[in-house]
Amino acid sequence: MSAETAVRMPAAQRRAMILEAARGVFGRQGYHGTTTDQIASAAGISQPYVVRMFGSKEALFLEVFRDTLGILLDAWRETLTTLGPDDVPAHVIGEQFVDLAAEQGLHTVLLQGFVSGAEPAIGAAARDGFLEIYRFLRDEAGIPDDQVQGFLGSGMIFAIMLAIDMPARFDEDRDAADLLRATFGAKCGQVLDLVRPSAADPGAAHPGAGHPGAGHPGAGHPGAARPRA
Repeated sequence: MSAETAVRMPAAQRRAMILEAARGVFGRQGYHGTTTDQIASAAGISQPYVVRMFGSKEALFLEVFRDTLGILLDAWRETLTTLGPDDVPAHVIGEQFVDLAAEQGLHTVLLQGFVSGAEPAIGAAARDGFLEIYRFLRDEAGIPDDQVQGFLGSGMIFAIMLAIDMPARFDEDRDAADLLRATFGAKCGQVLDLVRPSAADPGAAHPGAGHPGAGHPGAGHPGAARPRA
């Protein structure tokens, strides 16, 4: 992005652009492994501008974390408005959680926040954020407590698979491929296409591979339900 473009761009648009770039970098490298220089480079702006706009790396991470949590909850709320009479909320929002792999860094930046509890400000935001997710699942989606645990656990495994770049091992390690199928279920191919565009179709290798939780409404497993049209 040229300096002229940066000058012309409205402040709100510049802020959103920086948040998006920071989400990708923080998601890949974590809070401690990321510098404001790297974020500025990813956003195509100067490092002093990033600091001037957000104040510090911690303040930027906190805004990215909260913005990302908002994206997730907004997507889930919108999805709930489309429920049909036979739809199971846990399955429908689980599928939406998988689809959000298209948002670069969304799952992994939330994970980075949840594992950074030793940082006082980030830990506080992470606790508040996790409770906000829990309240949504319980109060808005109506998922019973005995299913919420499984849903959250499966969601964390999903994020871990992306954070450690397990999809990169899909073609070279049969166990990695089986683990990815178990994690992503019927949407494994879709996830691989999103995070690794050159991935082969996983369904062709093991057409009969099963998926833990599939077909069991009480499983509370993100992505475990049948694909929706």
